[in-house]
Amino acid sequence: MEAKSYKDTVNLPKTKFDMRANAVKREPELQQFWADREIYDRLSENNPGDLFVLHDGPPYANGQLHIGHALNKILKDFINRYQILRGKKVRYVPGWDCHGLPIELKVLQNMKSDDRLNLTPIELRRKASAFAQQTMEQQRESFQRYGVWGDWKHPYLTLKPEYEAAQIGVFGQMVLKGYIYRGFKPVHWSPSSKTALAEAELEYPEGHTSRSIYVGFHVKKLSKSLQTKLKRYMPSLWAAIWTTTPWTIPANLAIAVNPELTYAVVEPPANSHIAQQFMLVAVDAVDRLSATFNTELKILATFKGKELEGCIYKHPLFDRESPIVAGGDYITADSGTGLVHTAPGHGQEDFIVGKRCGLPVLTPVDENGNFTAEAGQFAGLNVLGNGNAAVIDALAEANCLIKEESYAHSYPYDWRTKKPTIFRATEQWFASVEGFRDEALKAIADVNWIPAQGENRITAMVGDRSDWCISRQRTWGVPIPVFYDEETNEPLLNEETIAHVQGIFAERGSDAWWELSIDELLPESYRNNGRTYRKGTDTMDVWFDSGSSWAAVAKGRSELNYPADIYLEGSDQHRGWFQSSLLTSVATNGVAPYKTVLTHGFVLDEKGRKMSKSEGNVVDPAVVIKEYGADVLRLWVSSVDYSADVPLGKNILKQQSDVYRKIRNTAKFLLGNLHDFDPAKDAVACEELPELDRYMLHRMGEVFAEVQDAFESFQFSRFFQTVQNFCTVDLSNFYLDIAKDRLYISATDTRRRRSCQTVIAIAVENLARAIAPVLCHMAEDIWQYLPYPTPYKSVFEAGWVQIDASWHNPELAARWQYLRQVRGEVNKVLEKARIEKAIGSSLEAKVLLYVPDVEKREQLQALNPSSEELVDYVRSQNSVIELAAEEKAKAAQDRQEEQAAKVAKVLTENTVYVEAETIAEKGDRSSKIVEYSAPELSASDSGPILDRAAEFVANLPEYAGNFFTEYQQALVTLGLLASVLVTGRVTLAILDTMNQIPVLGGLFEVIGILFTIWFAFRHLLFAANRQEIAEQIDFLIADVVGRSTALVLAETKAIVLAPALDTALVLVETQPIAQTAPAEKVFVETPQIPQAELVAIEPKPEIPAEIAAGHDSTMTGNGVDELRYLFITSEVELVESNAIMQELPYSYQSPELAIGVVKADGEKCDRCWNYSTHVGESIEHPLICERCVSAVDGKF
Repeated sequence: MEAKSYKDTVNLPKTKFDMRANAVKREPELQQFWADREIYDRLSENNPGDLFVLHDGPPYANGQLHIGHALNKILKDFINRYQILRGKKVRYVPGWDCHGLPIELKVLQNMKSDDRLNLTPIELRRKASAFAQQTMEQQRESFQRYGVWGDWKHPYLTLKPEYEAAQIGVFGQMVLKGYIYRGFKPVHWSPSSKTALAEAELEYPEGHTSRSIYVGFHVKKLSKSLQTKLKRYMPSLWAAIWTTTPWTIPANLAIAVNPELTYAVVEPPANSHIAQQFMLVAVDAVDRLSATFNTELKILATFKGKELEGCIYKHPLFDRESPIVAGGDYITADSGTGLVHTAPGHGQEDFIVGKRCGLPVLTPVDENGNFTAEAGQFAGLNVLGNGNAAVIDALAEANCLIKEESYAHSYPYDWRTKKPTIFRATEQWFASVEGFRDEALKAIADVNWIPAQGENRITAMVGDRSDWCISRQRTWGVPIPVFYDEETNEPLLNEETIAHVQGIFAERGSDAWWELSIDELLPESYRNNGRTYRKGTDTMDVWFDSGSSWAAVAKGRSELNYPADIYLEGSDQHRGWFQSSLLTSVATNGVAPYKTVLTHGFVLDEKGRKMSKSEGNVVDPAVVIKEYGADVLRLWVSSVDYSADVPLGKNILKQQSDVYRKIRNTAKFLLGNLHDFDPAKDAVACEELPELDRYMLHRMGEVFAEVQDAFESFQFSRFFQTVQNFCTVDLSNFYLDIAKDRLYISATDTRRRRSCQTVIAIAVENLARAIAPVLCHMAEDIWQYLPYPTPYKSVFEAGWVQIDASWHNPELAARWQYLRQVRGEVNKVLEKARIEKAIGSSLEAKVLLYVPDVEKREQLQALNPSSEELVDYVRSQNSVIELAAEEKAKAAQDRQEEQAAKVAKVLTENTVYVEAETIAEKGDRSSKIVEYSAPELSASDSGPILDRAAEFVANLPEYAGNFFTEYQQALVTLGLLASVLVTGRVTLAILDTMNQIPVLGGLFEVIGILFTIWFAFRHLLFAANRQEIAEQIDFLIADVVGRSTALVLAETKAIVLAPALDTALVLVETQPIAQTAPAEKVFVETPQIPQAELVAIEPKPEIPAEIAAGHDSTMTGNGVDELRYLFITSEVELVESNAIMQELPYSYQSPELAIGVVKADGEKCDRCWNYSTHVGESIEHPLICERCVSAVDGKF
């Protein structure tokens, strides 16, 4: 009879969706798919929702991208992709900041020194422009590889003519409103760059140490209010000051005090190292100064600071006298002496105080940071080097140096050259923030700041900031469009001149400022008016460039909007782009250029340290993508709390890769189990789904609502946690773990399976939609491998997650949440039993439950239908069964008689019918059956050995033929072993002979090794092969020695054995069983049975197919909402008492619940691996359980 196979009845997952992302190849393919179909362009144009604009802060086009760039651009892409999925018309225009010193320096560094000397401004600008655009192209390619969507074909560059013209327009409006002026005042000056710097162009590295000094200024004249009180201390009275910039002492023009502080005259001991007999200091600083000077300072007199105003002192190094003046709240007793050295040419507060007091602005330092002739003996010395030391030495020589010490503090450095800056008064162009400060503060309050502390930060900065120095003494930038009268040096800057220059820039770009003549740049009305003009040489601060982007892009492009919906940059941009954009927008339009501002922190290494090449802890995004793909990098961005500084390193990336694989593996399982599902034809209505499936829909509603809220509130780490938990806990560890039984075992088109597939289809589609903003490549990959047709070619065309309000069912959710808790406790007990090898898998277990609470017990009982329901139903159909049994018994008897005739020489009257055992193991249980006749043996046969030997010899050819047929593989294997031994011996002899020929000897040695490896791999390595050989040998031995050890599976389930001393082997044709693995034979020892006890055991009647198949409700509840499936065990029994649990080695007890685990009853089903007492009841399918019998017939 032809063998029967069950392997095709099991519905295993099928999908071409690869578990391995193969991101290096697959991600660019998906990006090309988006580009070819213009997915972004079409959706941004045709989506039905409102316009959404995230305005891009331009990165600097001067080098390779770092991990901070990746963090920034990927965060932006999360927002844009989410808004696209929500149906918005998303317009994202990437931009680049292309002007400024860093690019200029890059160009100069790549040139020879002689070429640099001969370089004209226009040549330098052209080289800088080419460098910036080349860098932009490289960065654009990298950003696109991150998976970032945008209008990459039409980015904005600050060097483009239309941009520069818009920037001049913003400048012109500020001029007309009176906010732009030229003034001589201190600015941050970079000697290394030879230009003024804005606050945003500074950085404050750790580890800076200055030489700080305490200096005595000799008081020459007292104020009127102190002449009486302090007269006794004259002429030995000194004003003590402290400074961290000794080089500014030559520019000192005043000493400032806080009018509200209390000051004192103090006296050091006579034997002190301090030369000054009496000193003026703040009272609250006396104790600290005593410790600093390492001497006791005695207070002799006290008075308010305002009384010091009007005192006159002499400069310690120059023959000039200066006043003590009232300063401001910046003067405290917390540091220094409470008296502040004031040089109006070298400090903001100093300048303000000096201006109020009518002091001149002295700046004896040139653009290189060297002292000028105004510094007298120090002329030519560098203020940050030998000039600083020379001043200290001169003070010591003049006996005015009280103390010197090193002082570690925050100090401004040029962000480009990484070298210290100085304050230096120069002629510059400024934007008067004071003129619109209140408007700016009001605009700040109208913006949504995320995180909220960003509002406090920028409010404080704008509230306290000084006027904005917008001019730079460099070539590569947008020129300030000002002309100067050659005779008066007065600037020419008005609406007409600005508009004329703006028109030229719009057509030719800002290079025209250097290419065209004065007459061409001036409006016609100024060309022949009798005056001579020259062009200004200053360019604008690059923060004015980028700060005008709202005008050039958001407002300037018709497809965008102003104010933009959102700005997103690093937290350092509160003093940079956020602020410059705010100031220019408020100054010209009275509103902020953004509605929402989102800030992120910086990327640190895994130990929280700043990344640096010297430390070797830099993470290059290009390297990350090459190893892991862009999606893993994007997943990391979603996992961190970006509002603070975020860590990244190899271990973190490995963890993210593991999470990525888990999500992908979940998607692969979902897709694999939909290979034969079409929602249009096979979906089950929500109200018809089992409870478990309806609970999962409710849970999906909760999960995807949480994901949506995470994106709406920009809390992407909540997305990460929610999706990870959903895939791992809700799906993999719970729903899909339970669902495998009905997905694999149930008949293809049964309601039990289709309902699960309905939920899985909803899950995989919504999972793809939900992860699309973050894991954009994986989401698209999932969508492309959906095994059924959808109306959408891309997941992004499909839109956001689809949640039906009817899924919401809190009552059902509460019930199943309790069941999941019970399941969790059951799993702990099962796991303990598994660890201690009491069971192999949970299917080998029977779970005992005791629940004292009546309501909860009834809830559990409702999900635990009796396993005997099918049997009861069968018994109710006795007449049908008896008829079937009689017919089956008669057919069995007929076959038995026919078989008996074939082996008449073997069978005697000592025949017993023994029911064959069934072994429920995974794999093929079919056997190749042949007829074999052995010598006639009986219990009473005691003939001479010689006669029996002769008979054996006579029949030897027949025996040999039958042996070879039955044990062919075993004989071949034994022969192969012998051949190997012989071949090996011969080979060794040959090799020994040929040992003198190295090449041939080595060749044969290699062949011998390879053959040995092959033989071990083929026949000895795997346990199954070793067992097969052993069993075949056992068969052969058993047959030769006449052991009665054979299990023969007969269609009638009746086996004929001869229980004499030498029992014969009877082989009859068996009913084929699942052919999913190599054939196996199982031997059992058959005891000798006395003739008087021989009894025929009748075969069990087969249950009719229509009864065995049954219906879901008849056999096992609805086949889904049951405890046995929930726990993934073969049986669950609710017991009346927890007493039995106390005797079990594997149990759990609490006041609310008791759990016990024992071995499952029955035999193991060869198809589903569950244990059942009904395995073997089907004559047609003797090795599978009642569920699988029904499933094979398409009814379960």
